[in-house]
Amino acid sequence: MKSTPARTDTDSRHAVEARILTAAEAVFAQHGYRGASLQAIADKASLPKANVLYYMRSKQALYLRLLDRMMRRWNAVLDDITPESDPAQVLSDFIRTKMVLGQRFPEGSKLFAAEILAGAPFLGEYLSGELRLWVEERVRIMRQWSAQGKMDDVDPRWLIFLIWSATQHYTEYSAQIHGVLGQDSLTNADLEAATDFLVGVILKGCGLSAPSGA
Repeated sequence: MKSTPARTDTDSRHAVEARILTAAEAVFAQHGYRGASLQAIADKASLPKANVLYYMRSKQALYLRLLDRMMRRWNAVLDDITPESDPAQVLSDFIRTKMVLGQRFPEGSKLFAAEILAGAPFLGEYLSGELRLWVEERVRIMRQWSAQGKMDDVDPRWLIFLIWSATQHYTEYSAQIHGVLGQDSLTNADLEAATDFLVGVILKGCGLSAPSGA
């Protein structure tokens, strides 16, 4: 009979899960799905392997949870948009949020990129199911913005792909950026300038101006 792993009085379930997820994100990002092991994740989290299995069930379940968390973080800005929303504000917020999250959670971003480059062996069903429906609903609303004259008649699908790829470049291809610029990392001023550039170029391509104060 499987026993419940011991835990300290100060460790809430949320805290333990967060600890495991942080460790797993680092291990998966470094070694990939096949190269990562639950023992390595447990060691990184300074927890017994039994704790990892108790809270996450399996390596695959843990991996999928990390990928799902990253996607939901990225796309949350677009979850509540409506035909009445301001396209310039929505798109500006989306770009800025993606840039911030890429820098805050670089390992999660790289983990997602590795999954996609491998042909999405674990995310295929999600990409063609839940995410496809999510994109279709955002596309429907953006087409309404165009019909209302709020923005140019651009294809929202290519727009979403462009924002995903352009913002993720600063995390997933950071080594290329650092090498070309001749510096070890981007400064806050660099990131702000890059973000302002993306907002300006992308919104201009949609017939929009950056919102005041953005």
